[in-house]
Amino acid sequence: MFHLLKWLYPGMKMKRWLLLFAVGVMMFSFGVALAINYEYLARAEEEIFMFVYRMAGSYDYTVTAFVGLGIMLIGACLVLWATRSIIRSIIAVLIPDRSEKLVDLIYQERKLGRGPVVTVIGGGHGLSVLLRGIKSSTNNVSAVVTVADDGGSSGRLREEFGIIPPGDLRNCLVALADTEPLMEKLFQYRFKGGSALAGHSFGNLFIAAMNEVTGDMETALKESSKVLAVKGRVIPASTECVRLDAVMSDGSVVEGESQIPEAHKTIRRVELFPKKVQAVPAALEAIATADAIILGPGSLYTSIMPNLLVEGVAQALKKSKAIKIYICNVLTQPGETDNYTASQHAKAILDHTGKGAIDYVLVNSTPIPEELWRGTGSIPVEIDEDKVNAMGMGLIKADLMSSKEVGRHDPDKLCAAVMKIIYNFRTPRF
Repeated sequence: MFHLLKWLYPGMKMKRWLLLFAVGVMMFSFGVALAINYEYLARAEEEIFMFVYRMAGSYDYTVTAFVGLGIMLIGACLVLWATRSIIRSIIAVLIPDRSEKLVDLIYQERKLGRGPVVTVIGGGHGLSVLLRGIKSSTNNVSAVVTVADDGGSSGRLREEFGIIPPGDLRNCLVALADTEPLMEKLFQYRFKGGSALAGHSFGNLFIAAMNEVTGDMETALKESSKVLAVKGRVIPASTECVRLDAVMSDGSVVEGESQIPEAHKTIRRVELFPKKVQAVPAALEAIATADAIILGPGSLYTSIMPNLLVEGVAQALKKSKAIKIYICNVLTQPGETDNYTASQHAKAILDHTGKGAIDYVLVNSTPIPEELWRGTGSIPVEIDEDKVNAMGMGLIKADLMSSKEVGRHDPDKLCAAVMKIIYNFRTPRF
């Protein structure tokens, strides 16, 4: 019985239809009474009165009223039960594995649909970690993903088919997916052996094939999202093939995203080639309409920065009235952010975008035992709050550490911290 009451929870958008259904039943019953000789109804009413009289020993209107209410209650329960059974029968055909949890699914979808509008910008493993957590709090999430990857399976497909690299896009699709675990494993499966397929992931090949079938990557991602039942949108920052170059402190230039960390030099700035790269309109729209914009987590120069260098993205970010959060990495990255503090991470972004790109810097507050990172080339990012504040940004500390992967964020902890910032500091939309 309690499970049935869930249909009446606020936000389910069911009570209005149940009321309409009840009105329809009453009108139907009234019509039947008019269409037939309702002497029969009068006789039924008389029999009920006589039954009450015999049971009570005298005529009592109160008892009769309670009998009437009891009949109404039984009728309402039958209506609800029948409605539920009809819906379950239909859903059992469409999604047989979930028919038992229908009311919970509807309630969850309604609740998530009212969540804040969040746009995340980045790429790599860090972005997919954030998306895995944030999809539990809102369905209104858009991931603007880097297209500068030139290594591994993505790099090979990029060279062979002239498409933007699908690897980071695939990871984000899988992270936002609400589908069977087997489908997720299939998309992440990487072929082995010595054949031409070796090293390619099935998901990359699927997206590449979908691109060929549909004619463009945006449509390919939309159709792939349907296959994986993705909550939200995955949008490439641009559909143009680009190369990420790094200008080092000694003046040398390293070409290619995969080569930048290998140079083991201090990075002065990164830039795209060609420099004028058009943004996908949907990416700019996602930034403009967001309640919150999140940068990272992920590789500072090779995952986050390439998005901000696409024409119009940095401008849209600074112009947006949304709350802007930069999630700083837990550990420094060898060959990219060696010995960087939290303020240096944030400063690097501002150096490429200008002021107004970050409101808050979110950092991990949990100490990491030295034995876990010693010898890796990474060290915990130093939290220099005063310098962050001096640049006009707030710094927020939280326990973000994963207990399973050293130096990684935990999706649920990260989501909880981000949503707390959004609800506490965002400007309401009117």
